Amino acid sequence: MLKLRRGTVVGTDPLTIEVGGERRRAWADPALVGEVELGDEVIVNTEALDLGLGSGGFDVVHVNLTRGLSGPGAAGEHVMKLNYTSLQHPVRPVEAGEGGEDAVPRPSVARRRAAGEALATPVLVIQLHGQLAPAVWAAHQTRPGLRVGFVQTPGGALPGRLSRDVARLRAEGLLVGHVTAGPCHGGEHEAISVVGGLDAAAGELGWDAIIAGPGPGILGSASALGHGGTAALDTAHAALALGLPTLLAPRLSSADPRPRHRGLSHHTRVVLELLLAPVRVPVPETETEGWPLLDEAAPEGGSAEEALAELIAVTKGRHDLLVRPIDLDGYAASGLPARTMGRAIDEDPLFFAAALAAGGALADLAEGA
Repeated sequence: MLKLRRGTVVGTDPLTIEVGGERRRAWADPALVGEVELGDEVIVNTEALDLGLGSGGFDVVHVNLTRGLSGPGAAGEHVMKLNYTSLQHPVRPVEAGEGGEDAVPRPSVARRRAAGEALATPVLVIQLHGQLAPAVWAAHQTRPGLRVGFVQTPGGALPGRLSRDVARLRAEGLLVGHVTAGPCHGGEHEAISVVGGLDAAAGELGWDAIIAGPGPGILGSASALGHGGTAALDTAHAALALGLPTLLAPRLSSADPRPRHRGLSHHTRVVLELLLAPVRVPVPETETEGWPLLDEAAPEGGSAEEALAELIAVTKGRHDLLVRPIDLDGYAASGLPARTMGRAIDEDPLFFAAALAAGGALADLAEGA
């Protein structure tokens, strides 16, 4: 059974719910449960906070009993997100696009190519939400004005509105759009499938480049395949199937306390090993100023050289490594999100260096498209 409890809103910034005499962190999606105000009586799912999860460690409002029982619903739509759950709600799928109800519907990319348009929109697949902001920043540093958008995939948080990074990047004009695909929901556009979201982004939406990956709070079980990082496998295959240039941003770390994620994360390794076709894998130049000092501070198995040597071994003969310069200091000074898993950019520079290299490589491909 769901672990649902009754509570009262005692704070709104941040949202705080009193449950059984205890004040607890909480989050509510106003698009699903309506606005939440002081004094409201709510039902919250307390499972994550009770389990002490570092990712998603807060209560989630399931229903607002005070003002959330009069939702008007959506007229005219029939496609459901979170279907067959108590949170199912209708959306207009972006896959509908301009194709309407053709007798033989075709993907947007295929349709536009048939019309003579040269479509080669590159797709950068990320494995952690923390890679999004540095990748977007690097893409704009490489090619100012690039129309790059985000397709949110399974693997992490499902609500698109949960991401403060996306909200910030949209507000600053660094992202031109946000598609939530599959069970993910709440973006500016809704896609039934990841391949449908990529197709619409490259076709009808007209983005120059796409970054695709999970929302915050990746799933994990410390097993070979039971983690949200495997979503990158499906996303990369979807992009390749559409004929789009596909890059995979490697998950690297110079300071993760878990050996399986230090250096080259096993999440990246398993995706590279299971991919059915080659992809491009951007990596940062190790000769960049400051790297020797950073490597001296890295724990055993966390240096840039060791991580890149392992990447070379994994990709050799199968995937293409793209070595690219990065600007760690520039990103650190940008004011954009610069923490991952609780670590700042100066504590885990390799993580951000890899994401910056990936964003620059994405812009390079978009420029050559």
